[in-house]
Amino acid sequence: MSTATATSLLRFATAGSVDDGKSTLVGRLLHDSKSVLADQLEAVEHASRSRGQDAPDLALLTDGLRAEREQGITIDVAYRYFATPRRRFILADTPGHVQYTRNMVTGASTAELAVVLVDARNGVVEQTRRHAAVAALLRVPHVVLAVNKMDLVGYAEPVFAAIAAEFTAYAASLGVTDVLAVPISALAGDNVVEPSAHMDWYGGPTLLEHLETVPVGSDPSAEPARFPVQYVIRPQTEEHPDYRGYAGQLASGVLRVGDPVTVLPSGHTTTVAGIDALGRRTDIAWAPQSVTVRLADDIDISRGDLIAAGATPAPTKDIEATVSHLNERPLRAGDKVLLKHTTRTVRALVKEISYRIDIDSLEQRSGAEGLNVNDIGHVVLRTAEPLALDAYAANRRTGSFLLIDPADGTTLTAGMAGEAFDTVRATDTAEEDWV
Repeated sequence: MSTATATSLLRFATAGSVDDGKSTLVGRLLHDSKSVLADQLEAVEHASRSRGQDAPDLALLTDGLRAEREQGITIDVAYRYFATPRRRFILADTPGHVQYTRNMVTGASTAELAVVLVDARNGVVEQTRRHAAVAALLRVPHVVLAVNKMDLVGYAEPVFAAIAAEFTAYAASLGVTDVLAVPISALAGDNVVEPSAHMDWYGGPTLLEHLETVPVGSDPSAEPARFPVQYVIRPQTEEHPDYRGYAGQLASGVLRVGDPVTVLPSGHTTTVAGIDALGRRTDIAWAPQSVTVRLADDIDISRGDLIAAGATPAPTKDIEATVSHLNERPLRAGDKVLLKHTTRTVRALVKEISYRIDIDSLEQRSGAEGLNVNDIGHVVLRTAEPLALDAYAANRRTGSFLLIDPADGTTLTAGMAGEAFDTVRATDTAEEDWV
């Protein structure tokens, strides 16, 4: 599963500071890989001519919102689906403006690779470091540094080498070790799909070649099985009077008929009696399949419960996590929120804002009154009901959660579980009023 095949799928996200040429790069990638339909290209060419441009503005292939076209910046995450003979791709083109960094969290949360753009004239800037930190925080396995606009610096190798060295050192300090630096010109097409004739000093792959060959996925059998229950199926028909199945998407690992499992947070144990997929019975299911699981014992299970195999996380009400705050409303200690973990939503209290991470120095700034939009920090939470969270470093799906405003349902914060602990204190009336 780690090699590229004709059917393999790579989810990747692009990020970069404003005016680094990210939308142009994505447009060039789609155009030169022959992934643009004729009517789409015709529309872009018409729009470009109406703006007095002779050549098609490839950025218009992704910047679809009127405000994006008018301001010349990317605001929302644009998803594009394309394929080459070697691989299929889901591309999330994320915003570069600091105001919309939160949207990068959305785009990169499921990505296996992040392409971080840098303008060769400006080098590594604060937003570059922020995007690298978000990629590291979200445990994106592979990072590509695309040093763009090399045509504007005379395709000079020393310029590229200095930027690549600085970024690689910063990424290493974040724990990111798989970094490939590629010198490109999105406008001219150098090293995007085709090798550049202007940079013979570069001997590495083009961007598309790397995207087609980078290892993706993982062996599901190497991960413990995690199956969040989304829906309980009880048809109660004459044909199936005693049928009870638990429907959902396998978040990780492999489930087989006969496997011993634990239902969390109750802790009851049983075995898998059957698996139904697409209306047919099967002996095995693997992530991310959507299936219905039948168990050997009649256990009280409802939406939000977790059917787990292998080493299971200990349910806890006390959670420590690194978070990225996404909302204009600050997150403060004492806030009452809803915590959504897989298919389970519970009430929670923000007990403590432990520290905020300085993106430039990576220092932990303690004493923060709260977290503002785009801030990354560490929090301590107390939930009303026990949750079975894996550490995010071990499982991105079952180690992540969202904090939600209980008043209007808006998303406040994306969380990555760190150390969860079982320390249950004596009743705290200030907390128990909510949780």
